[in-house]
Amino acid sequence: MKRYEFTLHPLSDFGTPLKGDTLFGCFCWQVAYDGSLVNGGLEKALKGYGQKPFAVFSSAFLKVGDAKSTYVLKRPDLPMGRLFPEHGAGRKERYESLKENKKRKWMAVENELAVDLKKVRFLSGDELHTEFGVGPVIPSARAHNAINRLTLSTGTGAFAPYEMKTLCYAPNVTLAVVVLLDEDLTTAEQVQKGLDRVGKFGFGRDASIGMGRFEVNSCQELANPESAQAQGAYTLAPCVPDAFESDRIFFSPFIRFGKHGDHLANRGNPFKNPVIMADEGAVLLNQPGAVVDKPYVGKAVGGISKAQQTAVVQGYAPCIPITLE
Repeated sequence: MKRYEFTLHPLSDFGTPLKGDTLFGCFCWQVAYDGSLVNGGLEKALKGYGQKPFAVFSSAFLKVGDAKSTYVLKRPDLPMGRLFPEHGAGRKERYESLKENKKRKWMAVENELAVDLKKVRFLSGDELHTEFGVGPVIPSARAHNAINRLTLSTGTGAFAPYEMKTLCYAPNVTLAVVVLLDEDLTTAEQVQKGLDRVGKFGFGRDASIGMGRFEVNSCQELANPESAQAQGAYTLAPCVPDAFESDRIFFSPFIRFGKHGDHLANRGNPFKNPVIMADEGAVLLNQPGAVVDKPYVGKAVGGISKAQQTAVVQGYAPCIPITLE
């Protein structure tokens, strides 16, 4: 599979995080309405999806820097002792050091997408803003209300104003999304056309009131990172790991309470069965000496919907090699 990087510029607040499985679902809706985005149409692409995916989307992450690119990824879900050496001889000094390191939830990776724990820098949100002038996504809220058509005003109960949480990016933020493509079925140009339409219509919750807007700035092919010295794989999106893919896995659980979009959202049962996933930032470790050269991990998940029997969840995730020591 070919590896491409699409850079996005947010144009509004978001009601739904830009996670890889949701981006895949939005692209599939575009293919459902325009079969030219995938050679042979969506039905053909999904028919073999469990054995060979036609596209695998990463979650969106920050891309900063001008002279050389720096990617800001989530800190790996490894034990703190594997990420940070202990500092200080006394118990108090070690506790204070651990407390500070827990704030460093972000990892700066320079040049190519590969993680070497001897070279990456772990940063807190404040450190990220100080060094690059941008920070991670900012939680905010937007007021909603319903109008009582008898009184033509808001009121109490069902008509009382309320707030919904949103995600806000700084105006100068650039987001990167890595997409793996089977070019026998689709190309970078076709995927970019689909993402352009998603960005114009709106992504995720409350797209109908102007949220989830973005524009696609660029697309470039990425070379496969060097993996000869790697001991495992770092995932770039939520996934459902296959039991035979690794010897050990470190991850944070993420439960996807899925819901149908588009016209299926207004039918009898818009809800999908929940799927337990390993969130992005999971680390899959292999036996010493094993070469990590697979571009993605995980598996497809079917049987999640009573309203649409053919619905699938992207249980795959793009991965990059990680070197621990």
